[in-house]
Amino acid sequence: MSNIDKRNRLSDVPFHYRVNKGNTVFLDYEGKQVKILKGKTAEKFIRKINIAENEQERQLIMAKITGNFKRGNEGKNR
Repeated sequence: MSNIDKRNRLSDVPFHYRVNKGNTVFLDYEGKQVKILKGKTAEKFIRKINIAENEQERQLIMAKITGNFKRGNEGKNR
């Protein structure tokens, strides 16, 4: 895990998710909604999240599915 998250950003727990009754998943980054998952994509996401062993793995899953969070341009107050 340390090789993937070299800047230790995921230890701050920046990602959160919510699931509504229709199994639509809302992904948030630092309190702002960045992605909505529906259908098979949402089901696959929920399956992966439920299998994850710890919070760092869940954070990595959310970071990967939102995409574009590996270039260092997701800093605060930009």
